[in-house]
Formats: sequence, C-alpha cells, structure tokens
Amino acid sequence: MSIELRTVTTKSQLKEYIFLPKKLYVAYPNWVPPIYIDEWAFHNPEKNRALSTAEVIRVIAYQNNIPVGRVMGILNKKYNEQHGLKNVSFFNLDCKDDSHIAHALIRFIEQWGKDKGMTKIIGPFGFSDKDPQGLQIEGFEYLPVIVAPTNPSYLQPLVEAEGYQKEVDCVSYELVVPETMPSVYEKIADRILRNTNIQLVEFKNKSELKPHILPALRLMNEAYAHIYGYSSMTEDEMKGLADQYLFVLDPEFVKVIQTTKGETIAFGVGMPDISKGIQRAKGKLFPFGFIHIMRASRKAKQLNLMLGAVKQSHRGIGLNVLLGKSMLASAHKRGVTLMDSHLILETNKLMRSEFEKVGGTIYKRYRIYQKQL
Repeated sequence: MSIELRTVTTKSQLKEYIFLPKKLYVAYPNWVPPIYIDEWAFHNPEKNRALSTAEVIRVIAYQNNIPVGRVMGILNKKYNEQHGLKNVSFFNLDCKDDSHIAHALIRFIEQWGKDKGMTKIIGPFGFSDKDPQGLQIEGFEYLPVIVAPTNPSYLQPLVEAEGYQKEVDCVSYELVVPETMPSVYEKIADRILRNTNIQLVEFKNKSELKPHILPALRLMNEAYAHIYGYSSMTEDEMKGLADQYLFVLDPEFVKVIQTTKGETIAFGVGMPDISKGIQRAKGKLFPFGFIHIMRASRKAKQLNLMLGAVKQSHRGIGLNVLLGKSMLASAHKRGVTLMDSHLILETNKLMRSEFEKVGGTIYKRYRIYQKQL
C-alpha cells in the first residue's frame, strides 16, 4: 500500500499532527497523552523561543488518505554553533507498527538534513534535553511520567532497522521511600543547617514560590552547561518555562538552598505523579480536566523528581543531601511510598550512585540513537 508524505503547513494540519498519537495508540493502556495546551505552545513560535533559532519540518504519513504516522525534523542552529556540530535530529516519531511507514518518515528527515548540509542525525531528540528525549526501550509495564517519552515497544526495532545505533542511554530509577535516611546523611544535613551562611527555603504556596523560579532556572543554565544535549535558555525562555509549569508545581516539593545574601546555590523539584489524572483528562485542562489532574496529584503515592542543581562552587559539601532529606520529609508527610528519579544520563555516575546508595533500581531505559548521513 503506497505511502504519501505531506508536510504540515496549515493550522488544521498541525492539529492533525498533534492529535495523531491519540489515534495510533488507542489500544495501549499505558499510553499517556501530553497536556495538549503545552503541545500547542511547543509548536507556537510566539511561545517556544527555541523555534526562533532552529529550522523545523513536520511530516504526516498517509495511506488511503488516512494518517498513519508523523515525524518532526529539527536543525538546532544555536546548539550546533555552540558545539561545532552538523547535527539534525528527528523528534515526535509516531507511527503504526509498519516498517514501510517508519522507513518513509525517517528517510525523509535524513534527506532533509543532508540537503541542509548536516552530517549526522540523532533522535528522538527535541530542541534540548528539556524536551522528552530518547525512545523508551525498557519498562513498558509502568506508566510514563510527565516530560518523559512514551511509545510502544515496536518502535525500537523499526528505528534500528534503519541503521541507527546507540548514541547514549538515559535511565530512570525507582526508589522505595525509606523510613529514615542513613545516619551518615542525617549528620551531613544537620551539619549544613548549622552553617549560619546557608539556609533551606521551603514553600507553603505558589505565591511564595514564584519569585524563586527564575533564580533556580538561571542556576540550571550554569550547572547544566556541559550536559549532553542541553541548550542554554534565554531570560524569555526561562519565563516561558516558569509559566508553563507553575500550574502543576506543588510548592511542598520544591526546595531551594540560598546563602544568607539571597543567592540561590541549590534547588530540587519534585512533582506528585499526575499520569493517571492526565489520562482521565485526556490531555485537556479545560473545562474539567484540571480537576482530574489536581485530584491525581493529591492522591499520588509516587513522587517524580524532575529537576535539581547545585552551584559548582558549592558542590561536595552535601547540599544534595540536605535537599534529599527535606524532600523525603515532605514525601512522608504526604504518604508517598515511591520515587522516580526521572531521566539520568547513564554516564552520570555520580547521580546514579546517589540513588543506588539508598536502594534505587533502574526500571526504565530510554535510548537516543545516531547515524552518520
């Protein structure tokens, strides 16, 4: 059966592109839709500043005029210039379990990249590691968490059949929330709190939290500069990210460490798992979807650790331990029994060892692929 590829150029085509996975994966009980208001924002140049420094193309595959797959090509000029690369990436790869469809979509982006003078393709990968990165290859029996990839298992062999090999893996750890931290960690945290130049800041509501978001994102820019795939954010991009996630942030699970002069030197962000709420809301916040999401947040027994950073000049003194102790205390208070580490680069041995020291085990794996063009 012949496959027709059409590039997305109109708003109606973009709507079909955004909602296509919902049709493709209707039979998969563990598929969780995105929050669609965020998807529209991702594809809107006025809201996603990354689109101003990148070239993109979106493609939908059709058979008998029925959409059966999609893919996005991204040429991130800013990132390539910063790192001296000639990379193109594919993203949003979703299709039926059909090698001909996958072949047509992937080869289209490869040729598009070649025509732009690129020499390597990676993916699935968005504008930076802040977007869902990689193809899930292990842990399909578990629900995905927000801002993490979700795809059926058949996509892995379809991609590998096109000659793609591993670029890097990310892993997620599952951790049973311990009743108490190891005594050595307790001593480290207590020692830090006795330091009169450092203070732990916790929040009761979003009004208290809001002024601390941008300083934390500025620290993230500094701390993540050398992490694979990270693209530094402008002030406008940071404001956009803050506005996007303030709605779903739970102030109780945001921890900030400052100096007494008010400088943010470390932070950690956790989020009660809202995957079931997003499923019930069908990815829509309005008119009533946000109720399902907020209810899922209140009832969640799993905490997803989303972001965290420690300023280079203050590493090695145990600030991560203090953040962990505070996060565990909040988890106990809310009756949380499990934690998800979110995606960690497999090469990040320091962070992985921290989770393994307290009994964390890898339960999901995601792979970014690469191929020379």
